Amino acid sequence: MLIRNDAIRNIAIIAHVDHGKTTLVDAMFRQSGVFRAGQEMDERIMDSMDLERERGITIAAKNCAVTWLGIKINILDTPGHADFGGEVERALSMVGGAVLLVDASEGPLPQTRFVLKKTLEAGLRVLVVINKIDRKDARPGDVVNEIYDLFIDLGATEEQLEFPLLYAVGREGIATHDPSVPGKDLSPLFEAIIREIPGPVHDPAEPFQMLVSDLDYSDYLGRLAVGQVRHGSVRLREPLVRVDERGQALPARVARIQVYKGLQLVDSDEASAGEIVVLAGMEDVAIGDTICIREAPRALPRLRVDAPTVCMRFSINTSPLAGQEGTQVQSRRIWERLAREAQRNVAIQVEAGEGRDEFLVKGRGELQMAILIEQMRREGFELSVGRPRVILHEEGGEVLEPMEMLLVDCDEAFMGIVTEKLAYRKGRMAGLTNTGSGRVRMEFSIPSRGLIGLRDEFLTDTKGTGIMNSSFSGYEAHRGDFITRFTGSLVADRPGRAVAYALFNLEPRGELFVRPGESVYEGLVVGEHNRESDIDVNPAKEKKLTNLRAAGKDENIILTPVRPMTLERALRFVADDELVEVTPQSIRLRKTELSALKRRQAAGRKIRADEYARADVRS
Repeated sequence: MLIRNDAIRNIAIIAHVDHGKTTLVDAMFRQSGVFRAGQEMDERIMDSMDLERERGITIAAKNCAVTWLGIKINILDTPGHADFGGEVERALSMVGGAVLLVDASEGPLPQTRFVLKKTLEAGLRVLVVINKIDRKDARPGDVVNEIYDLFIDLGATEEQLEFPLLYAVGREGIATHDPSVPGKDLSPLFEAIIREIPGPVHDPAEPFQMLVSDLDYSDYLGRLAVGQVRHGSVRLREPLVRVDERGQALPARVARIQVYKGLQLVDSDEASAGEIVVLAGMEDVAIGDTICIREAPRALPRLRVDAPTVCMRFSINTSPLAGQEGTQVQSRRIWERLAREAQRNVAIQVEAGEGRDEFLVKGRGELQMAILIEQMRREGFELSVGRPRVILHEEGGEVLEPMEMLLVDCDEAFMGIVTEKLAYRKGRMAGLTNTGSGRVRMEFSIPSRGLIGLRDEFLTDTKGTGIMNSSFSGYEAHRGDFITRFTGSLVADRPGRAVAYALFNLEPRGELFVRPGESVYEGLVVGEHNRESDIDVNPAKEKKLTNLRAAGKDENIILTPVRPMTLERALRFVADDELVEVTPQSIRLRKTELSALKRRQAAGRKIRADEYARADVRS
């Protein structure tokens, strides 16, 4: 017989990017007594990673706990970007309900659809909160109708459609049942969570079972297993077993039990059913393993996530400047780091590549890959990465490719150019809404490969005013090839240091990536060529000096400022025959084959092979 633990509520906060999840959690901390009166606290305190604070987004799901009227509420703050969907799926495996935040002006967006779909598939109770109702362009009534439409579109049950509804201003820490009646605090939200979200259920006759949903690491305790106790209870130093992916029961022992209290982990001698705990002492534990007693080694359904849609080639840095800026340069170090990431993030897969020092990393999207690379370079790694590629499937002899649902919000004046660019990238319009405010909202079905390198072009076309969001929608038949880049590269043909005189004369050829005084080498991409072809140039060419003087010979050279090369920009620009060289201090673009002679020879062989193929077809 199942009984419910009414002393605990386990909830996930889900929403689209920038709809106010982390800010709302800050307010819940203040009003639940986690911080004493007058104590200073940082904004977005749950965004503890440097990258999260710099980018203003949540990257990794995090746990915390508050207490309201004697009931403990375990809160999981989840990412809002579909690229980090693995974090969302892990979090949902530990909770009994979710709080869905939707912006009162923007309404449901693609990531809202993604996280809500996962929540409904898990059969969880959903509490809807319309956030930011203080915005001047807020339209809470229309947003509620859009949310109902989204629930119906996602196949919600009758019970799930009867969701509780609240209105809030997370920044001010207020919630209300009626948007026309100003709220005072978050009491309505806490009360709704306790009333509407069910407590965890368990069978008192069942022995201890826990599914490992997340991993952490401590310098003092080693690897930490995070999960919800499904049945029974666990005590310190109790002999247990760990059921791995192959179904083998391996011995395990709990060295320390910790539970969440506010933002901190506190030690506990015992954890009962329904609690979210952190267990230390099992070095080889993996996400999806079941921890249980030796007498009844029964595994829970293993945690599964959606298959990856994008892959990238990682390799050691082989440029002439390798080893000058980083401390982690060996392929073994890179492999160990990627293997650790795959263990902690179930949405990442790592395989051996074609070469001895190459690895294939598969994930959810371009942003997820960029975050992983950025984390590695900050840890001292030097590496080279290739252009992101989509993962194709084949069923019944037909090639299938991953598709995205793209939502575009822009001014009416830019609708034509945006539609034209997306149509060229094989996008198909699925919906168009004119809000009457001078802006339009368009929905497209577009291949995932069509979004690679699109963001910069989109912002340029819309003069920085357009908003673009996408989420994975499934696999469809391959829609054909298209050119993703209409420009070539300016490639250095010799080593040296860039000289202002040479760069000034190269500026008419295109946009430059290097500054005077920077080191260059043969095969380094020093700029973007205005035309489609690549061109070899000499950025180290100095001005010839003579003993003759004439008017106008010594004028000052003024160069156009060089835009800093960011990792995202490099990944969007890089071509199939190029690599991004990543070090702790620099991001460079280079050709895969550095030698200009060998590149010309390879191009000649390709031209001859194409001519022979055309001749065979004619004959």
